[in-house]
Amino acid sequence: MEFLSSTFTSYVALVPVTLAQSLILAFVVLGIMIPFRTLHFPDLTSEGAYPLGGCVCGILIAAGVNPALAIIAALACGFVAGCCTALIHLRFRIHTLLAGILMMTMLYSINLRIMGKSNLSIFGSDTVYNWAPFVTPGFPVSKIIIAGIIGAGVFLALNWFFKTEKGTALRAVGSNPAMAEAQGISVWISTIVGVGLASAFSATSGALMVQSQGFADVNMGLGILINGLAALMIGEAVVGKKSVFRQLLAPFVGAIIYYQLVSLCLAAGMPPPDLKLATGLFVLAMLALPTLKRGRGAGGAPAHEKLRE
Repeated sequence: MEFLSSTFTSYVALVPVTLAQSLILAFVVLGIMIPFRTLHFPDLTSEGAYPLGGCVCGILIAAGVNPALAIIAALACGFVAGCCTALIHLRFRIHTLLAGILMMTMLYSINLRIMGKSNLSIFGSDTVYNWAPFVTPGFPVSKIIIAGIIGAGVFLALNWFFKTEKGTALRAVGSNPAMAEAQGISVWISTIVGVGLASAFSATSGALMVQSQGFADVNMGLGILINGLAALMIGEAVVGKKSVFRQLLAPFVGAIIYYQLVSLCLAAGMPPPDLKLATGLFVLAMLALPTLKRGRGAGGAPAHEKLRE
């Protein structure tokens, strides 16, 4: 009973911090969802675009640039990185995953060049979280307000865009590239714009996180992809993915639930190094569950046994 009480107390204390973190990292989940679900373009660029946005934002804020302009610059750099991944795939016919790995690898060196060192502190600098009204700057509430406002704006803008002619064309390319091309839609332009947009959101998340934690690091994206996939799986399981609205809502809902589960594990005493293992096992379970359900629905016999018959 005492263990449950202490766990609950610790969890409640972590809720504001993890809620702010989840709203910031929801942009990475969104950056993972767009290539995977909308374009059917499995991409790993997010793990490189996230620290890219953080490094660009960090060096600009350290130079005295307005924090909002630093975020915009980070977004633009992320967009360029995503466009390069798409071009590598389209121009040289390299598999999407390999193209993403190549870009992610190259971005590590680029990030080091941008900052000139592996990490950079911006403690004491002005950030967008200082602009939150009626709250003390630097506290989790200010981060929740600013990240929530930006997230709501992005959600509404994307929900509108994907229902326009251009957005519908982009979704058509992901659904059936050959048919989309037959209808006069440029597969190249739609793919480049879509993957670039996804990486732009990942870079935006990195910029927001750097301003939240007060420093930039070239290794800050390590493992962010698996965390984002876990959050996406949770979000899709909760809200579904059968409409544009639900598919866009899933990254935000999933990120909030996932990081609350992480805080619950920490409050219960799970060592932080074990969180990666737990996350990997969870994603594996979520990916395997539909296959297991289909196997049981088809008569319960495994596929290799049916082949023998």
